[in-house]
Amino acid sequence: MKIAVAINPAASFGGARPAGHQAVAHIRAAGRDVVVLEAESYGALRSSVERTLAEGVDALVVVGGDGMVHLGVNALAGLQIPLGIVPAGTGNDVARLLGLPLNDTAAACRHLLGALKTGGRKIDAGRVTAGGRNTYFAGVLSAGFDAAVNERANSWSWPRGKSRYNLAMLRELGSFRPITYTVTADDVTWSQPALLISVANGQSIGGGMKITPEAVPDDGWLDMFVVKPLTRLRFLAVFPKVFAGKHTSHPAVEIRRVRRVHLEAPGVVAYADGERIAELPVDVEVVPAGLWVLA
Repeated sequence: MKIAVAINPAASFGGARPAGHQAVAHIRAAGRDVVVLEAESYGALRSSVERTLAEGVDALVVVGGDGMVHLGVNALAGLQIPLGIVPAGTGNDVARLLGLPLNDTAAACRHLLGALKTGGRKIDAGRVTAGGRNTYFAGVLSAGFDAAVNERANSWSWPRGKSRYNLAMLRELGSFRPITYTVTADDVTWSQPALLISVANGQSIGGGMKITPEAVPDDGWLDMFVVKPLTRLRFLAVFPKVFAGKHTSHPAVEIRRVRRVHLEAPGVVAYADGERIAELPVDVEVVPAGLWVLA
């Protein structure tokens, strides 16, 4: 069995490279043939992954965070090849969704090797269409306040880790204004003032913020998460509850199960699995059992 292992040297500020080499060693020690894929840029690595998949492998393993998962999901779209994940990023929200070991490369490798033997599992994927281009995601697509926070956090080189996201959130909160979206969900259209709208296959964003704690990744549905306009003080009062998933009863929070969503709003950028996708409008739909994962 030939396994491609793609390592993102930029993930977790360079911390993925040692984890990647450790993962390669663990997988080879289990008797698997490994093709190591590394590059100095995300785009070059994506091209290398696509070439290797075309040549033929039995599985793709990505070492890094949600950005690397996003790369793997899109490389494997339409292919019957499983995706393995060795979490080595900052957020690791898809790894959390799948119950993978975090901060333990050896345990993550044992997990995926065990899943290779049992066949793994199929989960749903999200498909977002913007400008005539399809992109797939495993976790959450967001458009609004949290996407603006991502834009700001990605422009900073310091601090490292989760604190960068939280500081970017506080900075963005000072100037952010509610957005009026036009939403069409399963053929029903309405105008929705909100701070953010997310369409989730997974449960969390930002390294463990459980925005849709009851989302199930293999039920054939997406969970649309809406935060209606709040004052800054009320937002800050609700925010800590998100980490425990205890915000869902707040009157400003709405979650509904959907299969297709169209979002429109001027000047708003959509992110999926932490990666920049496109400015709205976007169409999002569930692809049932669209992703084979080693979990």
